[in-house]
Amino acid sequence: MGTVAFALTDGMLHFELAVAQEVFGSRPDAVPGPWYEVSVCGPGPVRLDRFLLEPDRGLDRLPCADTVIVPGWADIDVEPPAELVDAVRAAHEAGSRVASLCTGAFVLAAAGLLDGRRATTHWAHTDVLAARHPRVTVDPDVLYVDNGTVLTSAGKAAALDLCLHLVRRDRGSGVANAVARRLVVPPHRAGGQAQFVTTPVPARDDHPLAALLPWVMARLDQPLTVEDLARRARTSSRTLGRHFRAATGTTPLQWLLNQRIRRAQELLETSDESVDAIAVATGMGTATTLRRHFNRTLGVPPDTYRRTFRAARPDGARPSG
Repeated sequence: MGTVAFALTDGMLHFELAVAQEVFGSRPDAVPGPWYEVSVCGPGPVRLDRFLLEPDRGLDRLPCADTVIVPGWADIDVEPPAELVDAVRAAHEAGSRVASLCTGAFVLAAAGLLDGRRATTHWAHTDVLAARHPRVTVDPDVLYVDNGTVLTSAGKAAALDLCLHLVRRDRGSGVANAVARRLVVPPHRAGGQAQFVTTPVPARDDHPLAALLPWVMARLDQPLTVEDLARRARTSSRTLGRHFRAATGTTPLQWLLNQRIRRAQELLETSDESVDAIAVATGMGTATTLRRHFNRTLGVPPDTYRRTFRAARPDGARPSG
């Protein structure tokens, strides 16, 4: 997945384009070896709000890219140009992975790429997307949806989440975390997390979760329960659940499971530890339990994930133990 093309035309949103450029267009110093080769494809000079951009390739070059990124479409009341829609469809038919950011989902839907698939877009426009494209299963409550070769994200910050997710798929968690550190953003927010969280975790020492979350992350190898977390936070289990739902969009147990799976991914990528040992290190207990949760969450068993990651490493090297 070494080449990335941005599909542009007049009337697209510059913020999402800038997000994609920051992720795919600049290799972090901590990451050795080659990085993505990025191109900007459009029909000619493209106006994005107050910016005029000169693409370096035409839209006909989209099918040559491994990954095509479609930024947000500014005016959802206007159908995206047929030239753009046709080019995006042709890229997917040629084997390109196609991802939309925010309202770029309207371009993918117009191209028929979302028919029969689950998809998302900015929460303020999910009803419009669902009404206009009834063959699309629109999920308004997630940050992004990964259908393998077709991906969609919610608005603004979720575009960054999806771009980091693509890097994680291509290069592994370590590289995605390096990109996140450079951008000074959290390294991972699961796609199933709620788009609209009414009360994010504030950077306050007195917030009920401020000290709890780092404490849990340092003890993922232990058999923690909701009662353990509530006791540590000095609150009831019910109150803890409300805090988690407001801050993360999910339950304490689901959040904990997500962290265990993420840690397992990192160990599979960066060590030669056995699946049994990783199950213990991540608090899963047994390889059977780890395989069940890992496969259900990521769609592949741990052994396959490790082999795929190692085969995809650009330097061909094995992770050090």
